[in-house]
Amino acid sequence: MFERPASGERAVLVQLDFGEGDFAERLSEFNLLVASARARPLAVISGKRARPDPALFAGKGKVTEIGDAVRLHSADVVVFNHEPSPGQQRSLERSLECRVVDRSSLILDIFALRARSHEGKLQVELAQLQHLATRLVRGWTHLERQKGGIGLRGPGEKQLETDRRLLGKRVALLKDRLKQLERQREVRRRARTRGEVLAISLVGYTNAGKSTLFNALTKAGAYAADQLFATLDTTSRRLFVEGAGPIVLSDTVGFIRDLPHALVAAFQATLEETAQADLLLHVVDSASPDRDQQIAAVGSVLKEIGALEVPQILVWNKLDLMASSPGIERDDCGNISRVRLSARTGVGLSLLREALAEVANRHNERSAVAA
Repeated sequence: MFERPASGERAVLVQLDFGEGDFAERLSEFNLLVASARARPLAVISGKRARPDPALFAGKGKVTEIGDAVRLHSADVVVFNHEPSPGQQRSLERSLECRVVDRSSLILDIFALRARSHEGKLQVELAQLQHLATRLVRGWTHLERQKGGIGLRGPGEKQLETDRRLLGKRVALLKDRLKQLERQREVRRRARTRGEVLAISLVGYTNAGKSTLFNALTKAGAYAADQLFATLDTTSRRLFVEGAGPIVLSDTVGFIRDLPHALVAAFQATLEETAQADLLLHVVDSASPDRDQQIAAVGSVLKEIGALEVPQILVWNKLDLMASSPGIERDDCGNISRVRLSARTGVGLSLLREALAEVANRHNERSAVAA
């Protein structure tokens, strides 16, 4: 297995402009992702294209430029902020004589570094293997030849077929283990539902401040840091809301644009906690110039996991970085739609507690009527 150098891999970054917009913000986020993977970005290669090149994704001239940067910096890896096809990736590696990593593999690598719980590690491994399965289509040249030689002769299977079979067995085993953990989670969920306790999940773009807000409300001491994907494992705490009683608040993994589908699928059981919630507190980095796109990216993931219809309150966080005051905003029906605060300084937290009390009391009233 590849071992990460202690000082970090030397990386050449590639981001092309295909006209999606927000190029500077995407590049800034890309740099943070690479740093989170403990690599050292030594050069950034950019350029404009109408569409990816069918053979080399970036085009022959741009690949020559990337290769020059690889040799100049003695790079270990070239990281694309895109998703080259398996065929394009193999062609790039042959041309560059260097390992090529796509955006999905980069994000999966960060998740592998961050995973702490047993379930989190299983979920990340499953996502990595499912992503790898897409890279085994047609196989690399060394996998397409029959094993041969002393000690290497196989049972008549090509190496690619062996790899695919072993990968399939491991995927099935991981899915089975995760199903067992999901059954345990379902038992806990039913117990909570019987107790009619309001369930609230924190969601939001990665590094929006969810864990900081979670700690500020619950004093839980959950890991919070100014980095992408600081939280992977769902943490839940019972919180007493003055005037309304107890609620259950859960901190979840942060989302990001173009989140790998394999990762969403692998974390489906964990993310179902979000879909089962009574209310979502959608934490937004109000100081980010890219906040509208981040809100849209979160909405896209919520739709994928079946949580888009769960009621939401936007939490306009990081007010300390904005020239704005704390407050509560309501929609045309009088329902709370947004709370402005700073989780780091505590300004506006009392307003959020008031909002939670209002929602909890409404929930308790409906539960009493239903009973």
